[in-house]
Amino acid sequence: MQDMAIPPKPWPTGIAEQCEALVRRVLAPNPSPYTYTGTQTYIVGAGKEVAVIDPGPADEAHLDAILQAVGEARVTAIMCTHTHRDHSPAAAPLAERTGAPIVGCAPLVIETTLPRSDEAFDRSYAPDRVMEDGEAMTGPGWTLRALHTPGHTSNHLCFALEESGALFTGDHVMGWSTSVVIPPDGDMGDYLKSLEKLQVREDHVYYSAHGDPITRPRQLVRGMIGHRRQRENQILRLLGERARPIPDFIPEMYKGLDERLHGAAQMSVKAHLLDLEKRGMVASEDDIWRST
Repeated sequence: MQDMAIPPKPWPTGIAEQCEALVRRVLAPNPSPYTYTGTQTYIVGAGKEVAVIDPGPADEAHLDAILQAVGEARVTAIMCTHTHRDHSPAAAPLAERTGAPIVGCAPLVIETTLPRSDEAFDRSYAPDRVMEDGEAMTGPGWTLRALHTPGHTSNHLCFALEESGALFTGDHVMGWSTSVVIPPDGDMGDYLKSLEKLQVREDHVYYSAHGDPITRPRQLVRGMIGHRRQRENQILRLLGERARPIPDFIPEMYKGLDERLHGAAQMSVKAHLLDLEKRGMVASEDDIWRST
């Protein structure tokens, strides 16, 4: 959990920015502590047919900006990495305007009253097709292949652009902060396996839904895995001192963290504890956790 400041304006909201020959991005007007300057929608393709990745919130100005960026091209696929409300609600109205199918992640809605550091789930998401791991969407000059990367959510996908070596990472790996993993759907064990899955790949750049392009992806992923292992070791060390409830971990593990983020930090600790419990290393009784 990181307490990251949003950079000062101006941000390029609503403007199509060229990332590389086959990739443009349009920033949605939904900045927040969990979306940074907003959700980045990507348009893939330089010819008559394009794909749109993570269309974002159902905001009329953002939809207009996407369509302006698409121009005379035909949208042949609207692809969603996962179903948080900052990623997929614009899929349905964009499909209505373009006739394109909605493909990508499976539908998922989890109800919770627990504190969050991300968006709630999108109830409106209804894909025409769910992409399996390794399945591809193609167009003139581009191929987007799905990678199943559960952890942040159980339905999370990344999309690899095979022609350029770019990977669209959604919220799995972001350019401004570590991804949040919140039970019951977020799973720390799955998240680490998904990071390890990316670590052995040779993608040369990551385009995430929030933040700058990641130009040294394998180095970043290696550091992210190390960070999570460090948190795990902190938890085991603290439980070696005494059994404790989850709130007692926060002052030791997250020194100086804004109090508004304590609830979300507790959810991250819980995700680690549940993973350690599955591995037989910790146990709990009456919300008190101990080493085994």
